[in-house]
Amino acid sequence: MIQEGGRLFDHLIVAVGVNPDKKPTFTVENRLAMLRESCQPFRNVSVAAYSNSYLIDYAKSVRATHILRGIRSAADFEYERPMRNINGDLNPNICTVFLMPPRDIAEVSSSMVKGLIGPTGWRKLVRKYVPEPVFHQLLELHK
Repeated sequence: MIQEGGRLFDHLIVAVGVNPDKKPTFTVENRLAMLRESCQPFRNVSVAAYSNSYLIDYAKSVRATHILRGIRSAADFEYERPMRNINGDLNPNICTVFLMPPRDIAEVSSSMVKGLIGPTGWRKLVRKYVPEPVFHQLLELHK
């Protein structure tokens, strides 16, 4: 998704939002570090975090013209569509673009990956679905 976004836009910021209602496996600092390492091959991609702000407001603060969102399923679309409409109401100058992931990662989510960890053979399976920096962090967590 990041690679394709980098092809579509002159500059892509991968923005990590801090959601106090979620309990992520990794801290914001860890997620930023893994993303930065994963994005090194892409010269026009940077990584940042924002908190206590709506994504649309963060996008405006960095002078973004578009927000790129991934759609894996009809359920994702049904969630993202009203968010796109609300964002359009809040700032009609920033366009939301939906992008479908490549087939080989279309069903990948953090919940799915977490659910794969544990049984014999999980390392080989999970390695196919996450970037190398994430895989190494998962190995550290599950020694």
